[in-house]
Amino acid sequence: MGSDHGSGERSWKVMIEMDELRDDALTIWKAGVDAVDSQRLVSKELVSDSVTLTIAGHSIPLDQLQRCVVIGAGKAGAGMATAVEEFFAAQGLLDRLSGWVNVPADCVRPLQNIHLHPARPAGVNEPTEAGVVGATKILESISDLGPRDLCLVLISGGGSALLPCPIDGISLADKQAVTRFLMRSGATIGELNLVRKQLSQIKGGGLARRSRAGQTISLIISDVIGDPLDVIASGPTVADSSTPADAIRILQHFDPHRQAVPKPVWQVLDQLEKNFQPQSIPATVHNHIIGNNRVAIEAAAEQARILGYQIDQLGTDHAGIASEVGRELARRCVEFARSASTDESKRCWLSGGEPVVHLAPTELPRKGGRNQELALAALVEVWDEPLEHVVILSGGTDGEDGPTDAAGAIADRHTRETAIHHQLDPREFLAINNSYPFFAQTDSLIQTGPTHTNVMDLRVALWNPTSP
Repeated sequence: MGSDHGSGERSWKVMIEMDELRDDALTIWKAGVDAVDSQRLVSKELVSDSVTLTIAGHSIPLDQLQRCVVIGAGKAGAGMATAVEEFFAAQGLLDRLSGWVNVPADCVRPLQNIHLHPARPAGVNEPTEAGVVGATKILESISDLGPRDLCLVLISGGGSALLPCPIDGISLADKQAVTRFLMRSGATIGELNLVRKQLSQIKGGGLARRSRAGQTISLIISDVIGDPLDVIASGPTVADSSTPADAIRILQHFDPHRQAVPKPVWQVLDQLEKNFQPQSIPATVHNHIIGNNRVAIEAAAEQARILGYQIDQLGTDHAGIASEVGRELARRCVEFARSASTDESKRCWLSGGEPVVHLAPTELPRKGGRNQELALAALVEVWDEPLEHVVILSGGTDGEDGPTDAAGAIADRHTRETAIHHQLDPREFLAINNSYPFFAQTDSLIQTGPTHTNVMDLRVALWNPTSP
């Protein structure tokens, strides 16, 4: 099935003839993704009359606005920038607008005054030299702003990898080597981010400190549990409480003899520590979260109610291991189905968050993502249970799930029947984290292309005793 959706730029697909239950699950999931459409979220924050421009509640007299420079990075950057440009065009203010936003290559679209820069290839969530070029251009574009100028920052998930800008004295290769070393050594994500901030010109408030605009307003779409401003895209417009000494302590713990981390990194951090002075964020900088996972969950719940389902919201903060989250969700559905009375209303379970995949050791080829892993684990958990009236869907709101062209997958009786027909054992695929080929062969992948938003994952599980 493929159908145009929204502006016609997306094609939502589940590669099988739809039945009522699958169609309901996808409709509910799509409603959640639509609610956090980046263009829609930004448009809600922009208001103007003949004398005043208001952005996220901050009013700027038009006779005092000389320029508006738009900068930013993230998977939602194209939609966010489009909303700004369309708004300025409608107000006859395009002559005051310019900008540069780093986005994944498959999100680039032509705009008049805001340049969308392909800072990394599609599906490769790592910093690149193209990203460094774009980040440097962003810093240049705000270097000469003055008190009558507005700096509008558009931040969304994936922004950290799309805004690489190492501090003087180290290269992108040096920074990548540190990151890979810490990841291999078992550093926490907090430790990793702290070190990366200290080695960046942009992260940890660096971008905000470079802006000399009369006002710097940051519109942020959160892809992090709890919406911590200093973590989303590594907080380019948010004060950083860490110090070079903190970064040195972390590196010293994992590399006590200073042999694994590139020498330039040690040299730069030692120099920074020697000359360290706390840096604050200017009072002219304002940060606003305009969309998050909760917005998507609530919209999905409303759509489920329209379709006649009773709602059970399981929260927006699910981290943990993807396979365990999937098994738990599957057990919840099946146990409810076992105990439900004959006149029980059909039920919808919704949850969000971003679990991780634990990679099993193997030399075999494999491909997948956390949503596909979650759905596959759910299917394995209930493989021998009646599935006629149950469906479980897990999808990334950004349209990406690991290094694949799928947003996620659906697990239900169709998946099982097709797997049995093709003699596919889901346990063998799950054992080596090879979920994509399983769902590709069972016609159960969800493929959307870039959705131009990112608020983590959205899961929909349904039980409908009257479904055919």
